[in-house]
Formats: sequence, C-alpha cells, structure tokens
Amino acid sequence: MRRRAGKSGTIAVVAALSMTAVLAGCGVTGGSGDVTLTLVAADYGDSAANSSRKYWDALVDAYEKDHPGVTVEVTVHSWNDVDREVKKLVDAGKAPDMAQIGAYADYADEDLLHPAGDVLSIPVQADFVPQLADAGEVRGVQYGMPFASSTRLLFYNKTLFAEAGISAPTTWAELAKDAEALKADGVKYPYALPLGPEEAQAETMQWLLSGGGGYTGTATGYSLDSTENVHTFTWLKNELVGKGLTGPVAPGRLNRADAFAAFAAGQVGMLNGHPSLMKTAAKKGVKFGMVPMPGLDGPTKVSMGVADWMTAFKRNGHAEQIKDFLNFVYSEENVLDFSREYDLLPVTNSASQTMTAASRDADLKPFLDQLPVSELYPVGRTSWAAVSAEVKKRIGQAVQPGGSPAGVLGQLQTTATTTESGTRD
Repeated sequence: MRRRAGKSGTIAVVAALSMTAVLAGCGVTGGSGDVTLTLVAADYGDSAANSSRKYWDALVDAYEKDHPGVTVEVTVHSWNDVDREVKKLVDAGKAPDMAQIGAYADYADEDLLHPAGDVLSIPVQADFVPQLADAGEVRGVQYGMPFASSTRLLFYNKTLFAEAGISAPTTWAELAKDAEALKADGVKYPYALPLGPEEAQAETMQWLLSGGGGYTGTATGYSLDSTENVHTFTWLKNELVGKGLTGPVAPGRLNRADAFAAFAAGQVGMLNGHPSLMKTAAKKGVKFGMVPMPGLDGPTKVSMGVADWMTAFKRNGHAEQIKDFLNFVYSEENVLDFSREYDLLPVTNSASQTMTAASRDADLKPFLDQLPVSELYPVGRTSWAAVSAEVKKRIGQAVQPGGSPAGVLGQLQTTATTTESGTRD
C-alpha cells in the first residue's frame, strides 16, 4: 500500500515501574523484573497534526495504565524509511519486539518471527478478515498480522463527466469511449495511468485483474506473461495510451502521487484510487463518484486489496508480553480508531461489521464491499519484493510507442521465475 509519508520520530511513553507488579487483569507479569517492549511503526499521517505518533502515544498510554510492569517504546518512521530502518536493526542483531511494516516474508523465511498463533489469542487471530489472514501466510503458517488495509475503486470527476455528457463506465469499451469524450472537452488527463516507479505494481495489478489475469496463476508460480495479461496491456497500449487518452505525461513517468494531485486539481477525468483520495479531493472541492473497476464485459469481479503488516520478532524472548499487548492493539475499539483516523479499512471482521453499519463510515462502505472479493499482492513469497521492483522499473515500457506488451511481460516472467527459483534454493 502506498501511504502518506510523515516525519520520523520516536515516542517513549514510560509508565511508573513496579518490580513486583502483576499486569492487571491479564495474568501476564514482567517475569523476574519489568519488561520494555519495542515497536517500530510506520507513519500514516500527512502532517504533524495527524502523525501516527499521536495514535501510538494515546494507545500506549492507555495500555500502560493497566499494565504497570510493562513499558512500550514506539519509534515511528515515514513509509519512505520504515522498512529500511527495521532491516538495519535486524541486520545489526537488534531486531525490535514488533515491527509494523510493508513486508514480512523474508523475516519469516529466516525463522526470525513468531507465528501469529504464538502472539495472539485464538479469538483475536480468528477475527482477521480471511483474505488478509491468508495473505499473511508463508507455507501455510501465518506470520504477517494485517494491520491496515484498503481496496481500489475507479474515481471519476462528476463535473467533468456532466460537462461531457457521459456516465461512469462499467466496461473497458465504455471507459475508452468516456476518455475520448473527455479529451474532446479538453480534459488534461482523460484517464490517468500511473505506471511510474512509485507504485506501478498497484495500477498494473488492478488492470490485470480486470482482464481476468493477475500476477500468479498457481500456488507456486507467477503468470505475468499469460494470454490474459498480454491482452490487457495490448488493449491499454492501443486503446488508451496510443490514442492520447492518458494525458501529457507518459504512463511510465507518471507516479501515483502526481496522478492523485492532478485529480484533486480537477485535471483528471478518471483514475484508480484508494480511500485517502476521497479526503484529498473533497478538500479541493472536487465532486467525484466511485465505481468498481470496469472489466472486459462488466464491472471487475475481483478487486485489488492491499495490506500492511504487524510482525513479532523472536530475538528478545518477549512472546508472552507481546501477545498481551497485541491483543489490546487489535481490540475492536482500537482497530476502529485507527481506521477512521487514516481513512483505511479495518482488518478484523468485528470492526468491519461495525463500520459497515455505522452511518459515520458510509463513505468507506464501497471500499469495504470490495474487500471480500479482493486479491492481494503475493506478499507471502520471498520473491515478491524483487518481482515488484522489476514491475515498477519496466512495466511502463509495455505501453510506450514501439513497446511490446508481450515482450515486456515475458521479460518480467523470466525474472519472476528465476527469482522464485532462487528463493527456494
């Protein structure tokens, strides 16, 4: 998930310590002495006013009041830095007790993580949304605990659509026709296609799914060069990019953040977006609608889902204390507070049901409806990080003038197959 980056910072909220205190109501003690848990977390805020530091500050303060034998120290980094900073700690033999990051498979493969079942109660682990829990598994064991999630919908500018006399598309053919009408009206980006290096893997996956394909065709293999995927990118190249319907910036150089900014500026007719775009566009006064991604013959039946992960490292031997803290983190109240603060989808069934029924969360309901039919990146494969990086680097070439969708996807498939084979050796 591409997230809004904030400034790095550290929170250390220290409760009054008691050498003999029993952790209230939980049956967990600090052992022979008091325990300090360390957590490295990502910042979902877009300013100091809503930095994740404030969220963790309040949560840790509430936890420590009832657990006088435990101190929780939370370090918060921007999404530009957090994965790298955690890797530095792990490589230096100083892994934190917990890390809330973008990937987990490499650490699980190296046997550095507790299985989720060791650091969550049975009811808490069972409460995860099934698609998200399954995506957190490596070889059938869950190591990645979903912490935040989102899905994608097609956003469209209602004002521009009304001026062009068109309605929201449900098929690729309708999308292309709408884009032609928007172009005729002088819209700068009839359809914004961000295949730049920032988050090309997301736009790519959404289009692959809409064409009946995807990144993986089997439980163990990639299918980047499948017939469906080649057809999808051939259509994009010929029917959108080749006809000048994706705007003045080549898709391979257009990043997601720039596309979102252009939508908020009223320069984009349509684009794929996640929940945070609602607030950004509304602040700029853009009137927008949201519909499922169009497919070949109708709305896409499978949406793209994205999740970020909580992990628990073995190094410090604090499994019991981690379990008690994470059970608190994943309470319905705390999951709802986080999701509402950052316009993200809850990762538990209980919080999802509450949000679905609450009128205050009505704007997120279309995204919630997509979650049960969503497909996530193959994050449980240790090869995915390398494959994703190659997609970001190359996929824009598939739709550029003279580009070959079959050739680029074939190259990506070769890279994916080689990388996957290497991770098994």
